[in-house]
Amino acid sequence: MSERHTATLPARYFTDIYAADPDPWRLATSAYERDKYAATLASLPRQSYGAALEIGCSIGVLTRALAPRCGALTALDVAPAAIADASARCADQPQVGFVLGAVPGDWPPGRFDLILLGEVLYFFTEGDLARVVARVAESLVPGGDCVLVHWLGPQDFPLSGDAAAESFIAGAATFAEVIAQTRAPEYRIDVLRARDPAGIRDGG
Repeated sequence: MSERHTATLPARYFTDIYAADPDPWRLATSAYERDKYAATLASLPRQSYGAALEIGCSIGVLTRALAPRCGALTALDVAPAAIADASARCADQPQVGFVLGAVPGDWPPGRFDLILLGEVLYFFTEGDLARVVARVAESLVPGGDCVLVHWLGPQDFPLSGDAAAESFIAGAATFAEVIAQTRAPEYRIDVLRARDPAGIRDGG
């Protein structure tokens, strides 16, 4: 493995990857991704959500599977090629909208009852991850769910999968609590829920 990155990975890192290969992580074909996506959907505490946000949608494989459970779904990625493929894949899902941008700087407006961060948090330094946590705190409605999914294998990103997930959970402790966790040999899924002052625990 090459030396670990010490800075948040820039947009160019991802645009170059997609320029070389339209599906660099085999999201549409690998058994790992298929099983992880199924586990991610199964981990959602509610059958449906009014407004959802997916950070790091890539080519939209999970986006397409998640869309029928959302009244509105905003999906963001940093790579134009990925957004183009995702938009085509979800063309029959009018409730899905796409945003090209790099978080935490580019964060879609609005409030969401589901925020999904799939295999993205380890691309950030601790400082930038803290800014992502702050963005989630601002946009996750009381009682809303936040789902983290992270690969646990070796890599050269600024953070490991475990470090990224644990850092997010610690940073979010002021507004959310972990309600479920799943750990497979290759990935972990953490489900957090924003505290609801009204005491409403489940909206659907």
